[in-house]
Amino acid sequence: MRRSTVSTGRRASAAATSAGGRWTGKRRLEDGNLRGDQEARVSKGQNGGVGLALGGGGARGLAHIPVLEALDELGVRPERIAGTSIGAIFGAAYASGMTGAEIRAHTLDVLGQPARVLRKLMELLPRGFREMFTRSALMPAQFDAGRVIDLFLPAGVKQDFCELEIPLSIVATDFYGWHEAELTTGPLRQAIAASIALPVIFRPVTMGGRVLIDGGIVNPLPVDKLAGSKLVIAVDVVGGPEKRAKRETPSATEAIFGASQILMQAIITEKLRHDKADILLRPAINQFRVLDFLKARAILEAAGPVKEELKIRLDQVLSAV
Repeated sequence: MRRSTVSTGRRASAAATSAGGRWTGKRRLEDGNLRGDQEARVSKGQNGGVGLALGGGGARGLAHIPVLEALDELGVRPERIAGTSIGAIFGAAYASGMTGAEIRAHTLDVLGQPARVLRKLMELLPRGFREMFTRSALMPAQFDAGRVIDLFLPAGVKQDFCELEIPLSIVATDFYGWHEAELTTGPLRQAIAASIALPVIFRPVTMGGRVLIDGGIVNPLPVDKLAGSKLVIAVDVVGGPEKRAKRETPSATEAIFGASQILMQAIITEKLRHDKADILLRPAINQFRVLDFLKARAILEAAGPVKEELKIRLDQVLSAV
């Protein structure tokens, strides 16, 4: 299929999806599900059904939530999910059996109360003054990604990959190996911690004898982990620099973060040359920064149109088959 790009931008009931995980909508798409003829075109075969790639992008990754809600409303159950960084968080929650609506409710409950968030983060600060600085340089100590995951992750997220309802691949970066690490077995929460371990903010995570850091460094949008899926939906939340109305050149901070976005977009472009997505979604969230988690409501509102765009694009792709 030719890749389709969308620039805008509850799990189905047992009656809407089969145990095999294929699309089983009987109504027309405009009625909230897929037509029977569309179902027949993508019914699960030897090579699987729908693959969902959820990319990294920090707080911008909250835009994954409307996509998950749209899949639920359509009665589309992915047969495989791949996630990087914040995409690993939401991918794990969805693969654990949570609905998009449940994930939204938990996210707003946690991030919608800034004082509560700051109080939780205070619990993670080093206990002694000597821990406030690293051994190698006078830098504030980094957060323990595992402890952050334990504090903020929904209780419904499973403990081990083997407990998941949908197979999940999580991408991290092997620091000393100079390459990506694909995590598909073992402790799930530790794998998520490794995938979100953004340098400076979080300490690296040691897992299986490897020192792992944020997966977005090597694979911001892991479409390549879905080879064999009949239809691949990919959600890119890396974003990119946007020109400010009253400033022609970026500040030092904007330049650093913008350069990182450009680098990751270059990686995504190259990846998509070899492993194409049938539907590529890019929610309109460029105005938000990687650490804007306390702007959760605004991010979700800005990303809202991607829900309907996915429904339309999915109908177009299936009609063209």
